[in-house]
Amino acid sequence: MAKSSLTQTQSQIQTQIQTLSPQQVMYVRLLELTTVELEDKLRSEVIDNPALEVIESEQSVSLNSSDSDGYDETVYANSADDYRNEDDIPDYNGWEYHNRGELPEEIPLSADTSFGDNLLEQLGELSLDDKERAIGEYLIGSLDEDGLLHKPLIEIEDELTIYYNLDVTISQIEGVLKQIQSFDPPGIGARSLQECLLLQLNSAQEGAKGDDEALASILLQKRIVADYYDDFSKKRWDGLPAKLGVNDELCRKAIVEITRLNPRPGASLTESLGTSRQQIIPDFVVDVQGESISVQLNNMFVPELRVSNDYQRMLDEQIQSGNSESKAAAQFLKQKIEAAKGFISAVKQRETTLLDTMNAIVAMQTPFLLSGGDESQLRPMILDDVAKKTGYDISTISRVSNSKYVQLPWGVYSIKYFFSDGVVMSDGAQLSVRELHRSLQELVDNEDKGNPLTDSELMEKLQEQGFTMARRTVAKYREQLHIPVARLRKE
Repeated sequence: MAKSSLTQTQSQIQTQIQTLSPQQVMYVRLLELTTVELEDKLRSEVIDNPALEVIESEQSVSLNSSDSDGYDETVYANSADDYRNEDDIPDYNGWEYHNRGELPEEIPLSADTSFGDNLLEQLGELSLDDKERAIGEYLIGSLDEDGLLHKPLIEIEDELTIYYNLDVTISQIEGVLKQIQSFDPPGIGARSLQECLLLQLNSAQEGAKGDDEALASILLQKRIVADYYDDFSKKRWDGLPAKLGVNDELCRKAIVEITRLNPRPGASLTESLGTSRQQIIPDFVVDVQGESISVQLNNMFVPELRVSNDYQRMLDEQIQSGNSESKAAAQFLKQKIEAAKGFISAVKQRETTLLDTMNAIVAMQTPFLLSGGDESQLRPMILDDVAKKTGYDISTISRVSNSKYVQLPWGVYSIKYFFSDGVVMSDGAQLSVRELHRSLQELVDNEDKGNPLTDSELMEKLQEQGFTMARRTVAKYREQLHIPVARLRKE
């Protein structure tokens, strides 16, 4: 019998891997911050890096001041006189923030505690390592206003890897998410309504220990939600008692208790914190005067930074000394100064990106702005449209639009408000999906509740208004508006 042999070979494979420099990572992180969060970040950075300092005047207030909550609106840009010679003037000199004037009176200031702050406080009480804490903060930032997580974990894994240089796995993300799902109020961090209800029932089960009757009812509720959720959500309740092996009364009581659970735990947390969600500081201010529209960043509370002249002088002295101890000191000073320059450059880049993005949105939504807020004038616009107009990546536009607000003469709007898909009318014109939503909602609101309109009938009425679409498309938009099917709307 011939002997088998093992052969070891070596081959080269060329692959392309995207990596971000520390400067790019810093820029991405700053881009996600709101104006209020940026102010906090600047405070922290000045404390951590003594090579950074705030440009102060007689009217400005120091970051370290203990008797003031903010900054005076008068903050000056770098002056060439602050540097020893022309060669020492960095390329960020002369950078000035926009909108140093007063905010309109109707813009309220943000409250001390927000929805996210409350969850971050609970996160801080857990024993987590640095990676787990970073995952937790990112998950909390990804929750919607209802406190639910709709972003797939694989997408979160990719974003943490690419933009934060974190080597994480799905199981690690799930582990941190499970801990967030133990936060108050119950249901926070759920990835679906079904999971949200189960989390609340699990919490109720913990609290019902020792009460056999209450515990039995909760266990029955969990069976309904876990095993017969489709029947429950579509109100096919008549056959549930037989499937569950219980009498009609027990099943009815269990269903009543389930309907009392909160499908929006984040909203209840907001209410418990008062008006913190309603009191916001806009990130942009858009002014409309006749046919003229201007865009400014709201940087009223954001201080101006520069590299410390004292640190630069100390670096020069250490370099001139020339001994080994001076070299070590010079290296330390140089690192701090370079870090300060990098941070200032990243903040400047953030400002430019935000203004470019908002100007592009304003250009595409000019009819809406000139109309004074007529929703029918909103044009279809998606992230890719703004990305093409600005030259930025879609992920950059997404970060700019996420959790940021704009002050218009007639109110404060989320940046996300301006984004929507388009629908084609019978005459070839394109309208925002919001206009279709409005028309569809009006039809349902005004229908005969004893004989509600089916999707086919809704399609016909929308077609009479000029919308061209199939019945299944109508069903999709109806579901987006959380409008039940016709048989469930019947009274």
